Formats: sequence, C-alpha cells, structure tokens
Amino acid sequence: MAQKPSIPKGTRDFGPIEMSKRNYIFNTIREVYALYGFQQIETPAMETLGTLMGKYGEEGDKLLFKVLNSGDFLSKTTDAELAERNTLHLASKLCEKGLRYDLTVPFARYVVMHREELQLPFKRYQIQPVWRADRPQKGRYREFYQCDADVVGSDSLLNEVELMQIVDTVFARFGIRVQIKINNRKILSGIAEVIGAADKIVDITVAIDKLDKIGIDNVNDELREDGLTDEQIQKLQPIIMLSGTNDEKLETIAQVLKDSETGLKGVEECRFILETLKMLELKNELQLDLTLARGLNYYTGAIFEVKALDVQIGSITGGGRYDNLTGIFGMPGLSGVGISFGADRIYDVLNQLDLYPKDSVMATQVLFINFGEKETAYCLPIINKVRASGIRAEIYPDAAKMKKQMSYANAKQIPFVVLAGESEMQQGKVTLKNMESGEQQLLGTEELIKSIL
Repeated sequence: MAQKPSIPKGTRDFGPIEMSKRNYIFNTIREVYALYGFQQIETPAMETLGTLMGKYGEEGDKLLFKVLNSGDFLSKTTDAELAERNTLHLASKLCEKGLRYDLTVPFARYVVMHREELQLPFKRYQIQPVWRADRPQKGRYREFYQCDADVVGSDSLLNEVELMQIVDTVFARFGIRVQIKINNRKILSGIAEVIGAADKIVDITVAIDKLDKIGIDNVNDELREDGLTDEQIQKLQPIIMLSGTNDEKLETIAQVLKDSETGLKGVEECRFILETLKMLELKNELQLDLTLARGLNYYTGAIFEVKALDVQIGSITGGGRYDNLTGIFGMPGLSGVGISFGADRIYDVLNQLDLYPKDSVMATQVLFINFGEKETAYCLPIINKVRASGIRAEIYPDAAKMKKQMSYANAKQIPFVVLAGESEMQQGKVTLKNMESGEQQLLGTEELIKSIL
C-alpha cells in the first residue's frame, strides 16, 4: 500500500470553507487600505541571502529557510569544507537565496531599488506569506501571512492618525471589539533617561505590566531584582501607578519627564495623535499604555498594539514609527510608519466569536438539478443569464438520482435549487426551491433572478 502523503510541519492546507473565510479577511483589509490611498505591491517569495542575512539578528538568521543553488551546488565546495561541517560557512557556499522572513526587509529593498520611480510619500500595502524555520507549536507556523501597510518618506503624525483609523475601520467591519493601545518610544527613552537606567527599560515595562496581577509592592521588588536602586524605583512610582484618562496620564508623564527633551517630545507626539483621533470618533477604545514596548530596537516614535476584548489571544495587530527603514541598504534617513494585521489570529477570533457573514462562506447560491440531456439543454441558457446577473450558479454535471443531487446541495450549503422537468419546460419556467424553508415557486427567468438576489 502506497504511503499516505503529508505536508511539512508548521504548514497547513486550507479547504474551500477556510479559504472563503481567509479571503473575507484579506479582502476586508485590502478594501480599507485602498480607501486610504495605499497601493498594493508584491515581492518575490525568494530574496538573495545578501538581502536577508544580518537584518534580524543572529537568532533571526538561524530561522531563515535557505534555498540550495541550482545544478551542482557542491561544485564550489572542497572536501575539507564539507568535513569541517561548519553550517553557516557551508550555507554561504551552497545557498545564494532564501525565503523571505517578513515583508519589511523586502519592502526596504524594494524602496531602494525603485527609488527613482516612487512618488514620496509612498503608501504601500502587501498581503503575502512569509516563512520562518521555527519550531512549530500552537499558533506558531512556519508559513503564515502578513498584511502590512507602510508610509515612507513622511514625518507627519497624520500618518499615525490614519493608520489608527484603518485599524478601527477594519475591526468595526469585522465586528470585533478591540482596544487599541498606543505608546511612544521617546517616552520610554525619557523615563530611562530621567531615572538613569537606559539599559533597563524592557525590565521596567515588563514589571509595570504585572501591576494588576501582583500589586505595587511585588512590582517594586521585581524592579530591585532587575538591578534598579531604591531611588530609581521611587522616581518610577508616578509612572507605575499611572491611571485616569489619556489626558490625565499625559499630564502625569509630562511632569515626570519635565527634564527630558526626548521624553517631552514623545508626550507631544502622543497628545497630537490622541487629540486628533478624538475629533474622528473612533468606534473602538484608544488607550495610552506605557507598558507597551514592542520592537524597542526598531521603533523610534509611536508604537501601537491591538487586543481583542472578547477572546483570550495575543496581539492581533501591531506597528509603529521607524526612522531608518532603508539605511540597511545604504539609503539612510527615510522615515516611515507601518502596521501589520495578524491574519491568522484574526481568523481564530472570528471563528471563536462566529462573526463571519453568511455570504462570506457561501460559495454557490443556486444549483440546477440535472434531469437529463433535454432538460440540461433547456437550463444552460437560463444559467448563463443567472450568472450574468452576478449570481453564483452551477449545474450538477451528471443525471444522477434526485436524492444524490439534493444531498450535494445540502453538503455544500447551497441555499437554492432549481428544477426544470417536462411541466416547467412546457410553460417556459423553472421551479425554485428554498432549501431552508422548503418553499417552492414556479418562476420565469427574470423572476428567478430577482428571487435569489
């Protein structure tokens, strides 16, 4: 007996229903991006290793899927090199290409390569799969999609405002209640500067994030364990106990950071974004959260993260402002800001909350029953007109028993079935059956179309 085929660990097949749901997610995000003037690009699945290596740190380099050179890939390798078994050295000899690890580095490469063609500011979105040679586990795959949008070539905070509007609009369309968290890298730098602990900012944010769970005394104990002095911890108390409205939080932070130019700049930027968004009446809550510290080595200004309120799951969208996207490719000084929707996590949230619109997972709207050659010849022109009106229709290909054809319609959750036998053909009509209610109507072609639409 032949061995049953399999797929690589950390990858998945998606059936028709799953693809309908995924396309609903991608199309919703795509439509909202387009509303705000973003244009779609695509980059190759493979990039040169020169483009990818050294951009994600040592751990990231290990997680790159490398592609063996075509042909005799051992031709430039000596027996001594093979015997040495130096993996990184051999990879540089045997592989010139790799699968993209994210969409950001390929985008940076794209901007540098096409700089002369681009109109700045350049607003691009990209919805494509990425690959990571990570250990597969629940919620972590080796192949997954990213849905990124970035604006490069503009320092204006209106870009941050619009990205928050996009986030709000997308989740409002999905029907997912979310909390949009915002912080600023400059505020975090200012806090570290004021208390004299620039290297401890991650430890500080991690400890503060546990306030609700472990209480103020334990947070302070944890900060001591992380190496902060009692004096530094004392200076942090107004930040740790931060509460109130976004405006009240900003006032408190401004007082703490009064001697930090960088920190006050971050406060000013946050205030502009929050004040502007107030006028635009977002449907979801926007919260200033000082524990948000994503991508500290990457982001330089505003940082964002989105949490679903009705499902226990990690961040479902994130992003922020960065100052030097293209510097890694020798084109410094190009500022940008971007967001990325986590399509796989959004998929899980929509499933758990059962929020998919019925028509998003419904494929065929009407099935024409096949009674034989003469009846099929009668139905085909009608099906043409039905499809021309935008209705998704199919005819059962074989003149099988009625029970089998009806079972097919039920299995595919097709809401309507059309029957055309001798009686209907004599009257120039068809019988439309509603599969949910069982109701049947004798209709002409135009009436049929109106009844289904």
